[in-house]
Amino acid sequence: MIQIDDTIISLDIVEENFLCNLSACKGECCVDGDSGAPLEPEEVKLLEEALPHVWDSLSPQAQALIKEQGVAYKDRDGDMVTSIVNGKDCVFTYYDSDGTCKCAIEKAYREGRIGFYKPVSCHLYPIRLGKYREFTALNYHRWRVCKAAVELGNQKGLKIYQFLKEPLIRRFGQKWYDELCLVAEEYLNSKMKD
Repeated sequence: MIQIDDTIISLDIVEENFLCNLSACKGECCVDGDSGAPLEPEEVKLLEEALPHVWDSLSPQAQALIKEQGVAYKDRDGDMVTSIVNGKDCVFTYYDSDGTCKCAIEKAYREGRIGFYKPVSCHLYPIRLGKYREFTALNYHRWRVCKAAVELGNQKGLKIYQFLKEPLIRRFGQKWYDELCLVAEEYLNSKMKD
């Protein structure tokens, strides 16, 4: 483990390779799973504010569910997560013509219609945050649907922390990320010498 400030980072994040391969997985991480995407407390309001800008991109089932229960709910662990349709699709998903599942929130952000990128847990994936009283743990969530991402990451030699530079800076700041890079490089160099 690596500690930076009040975060504990799993060594997998600096050792393992990863690069999303959307053409292979078709966005399965937004569909498969037992609950929606974990949300920070302020993100529920941001999703509600974004709703009018993405409404027409959402499926009729997602629209009906949002009208009934809202954009988020508490899962069985008591965590706030995005609402999901039929126990799988995040309500903010839409499908491209080739069947790739994508995020309507991210699309609206990239088109300049909203200022919220998407929930940070989605942006950070495959890193999952665990919040404890005194620290936040960053762990690599291994999942069969990301096999193609691991293979592509191995081909390109791209570590998880490098692939997730933008969301890590978004969540923890540039100074924190720079320190992570420095510690990761020292750790990986020392490992090569062993």
